[in-house]
Amino acid sequence: MFKTVEEYINQYPREIQAILQKVRNTIKRAAPESIEKISYGIPTFYLQGNLIHFAANQKHLGIYPGPEAVEYFKDKLEGFKTSKGTIKFSYGKPIPYDLIEDITKFRVKEQMNRMN
Repeated sequence: MFKTVEEYINQYPREIQAILQKVRNTIKRAAPESIEKISYGIPTFYLQGNLIHFAANQKHLGIYPGPEAVEYFKDKLEGFKTSKGTIKFSYGKPIPYDLIEDITKFRVKEQMNRMN
């Protein structure tokens, strides 16, 4: 089991590490108040609860923002595989980092609204 996000990222080949690091930086930029940790065995950003998870899979990058975010962004997610709370970005296509940033910002607002 990994104790840090750095350990998790470092287990992968360099090309996957680069993608994971860019996703990590994108989320950090979009949610600077969040705390980075490992939860459910994968990188997680926490802000008044789990904000967003991400993980490397054999053929895709998994982003786990929860079902509300997947539903909210469904038009922008056409062409990507999704399921309840999960988005799969194939390594064979460019990773949409801007979309990941928008999804993260949506999740920050969602978490802040729950606290008020």
